[in-house]
Amino acid sequence: MSASQDHEVRLGRRAVVTAAGAVSVAAVLTACGGAQEAAGSGAVAQADDGGDGGGRVLAKTADIPEGGGKVFAEQGVVVTQPAAGEFKAFSSKCTHMGCAVSSVADGTINCPCHGSAFDVATGAVTTGPATTPLPAAAIKVEGDSISLAS
Repeated sequence: MSASQDHEVRLGRRAVVTAAGAVSVAAVLTACGGAQEAAGSGAVAQADDGGDGGGRVLAKTADIPEGGGKVFAEQGVVVTQPAAGEFKAFSSKCTHMGCAVSSVADGTINCPCHGSAFDVATGAVTTGPATTPLPAAAIKVEGDSISLAS
């Protein structure tokens, strides 16, 4: 085989390896995308902007279960009610690999990608592999409406 043919063969192998790597990365990114099909308490929900043009109304207080919560994927937040009348909000982006959390159940905010779980009251890690808590998000509760803080 000539030197130019050897070079072409090596480039061909490298291209195959590169393409296989790109497919693997795409599969991982797809798996870490929004989990719109999550089931159970606190499944991903759509927000209603309430037509107010300012802070977006996410939900009514009655829609957030006590001891649980709901994920608002489009807005990138999860809203919880750790105790009656106490509402908290956190980023819905898992601190492990950036996947979107998908549900809130049994007192934890749950990431489907690698099994991390976070406390509904504090956002602290309760189950790894994540090691950093979910960052708090700003919301306001006015009457029976929960909105993103402006």
